[in-house]
Amino acid sequence: MDYEKLLKKAYEKIPKQSDRGERFNPPPVDSFIEGNRTIVKNLNAIANYLNRDINHIIKYLSKELATSGTIDGNRVIFIGKFKNRLVNEKMQQYIKEYVKCKECGSPDTKFEKEDRILMLHCMACQARRPVPKVR
Repeated sequence: MDYEKLLKKAYEKIPKQSDRGERFNPPPVDSFIEGNRTIVKNLNAIANYLNRDINHIIKYLSKELATSGTIDGNRVIFIGKFKNRLVNEKMQQYIKEYVKCKECGSPDTKFEKEDRILMLHCMACQARRPVPKVR
């Protein structure tokens, strides 16, 4: 058999993938409006999945939503009425800026302090970059 036939036979034996192979699927934000407050029920689970401090996420979301956020047991309360779609969009922005590596796109990153600068260190490609401070 020639090379082309063997290659075709080998490709036929490879199983077809049913999905995109994406292994990074953070849970969507589960929030609801109660009075003039927005309550997020699963921010703890999201923070654990992203391997980030929940206080950093709350600080970011509070800044982006121009409000204050507090932890109340297993939930987080933001003052103001924010649709679930908006909170999810802000969470995706957080993931893009503070979780995923800009070089390789890997979510396997962690924060490290170098002097007084917060750096995002990718465990996959070893890239390092400074991240903006959440004020």
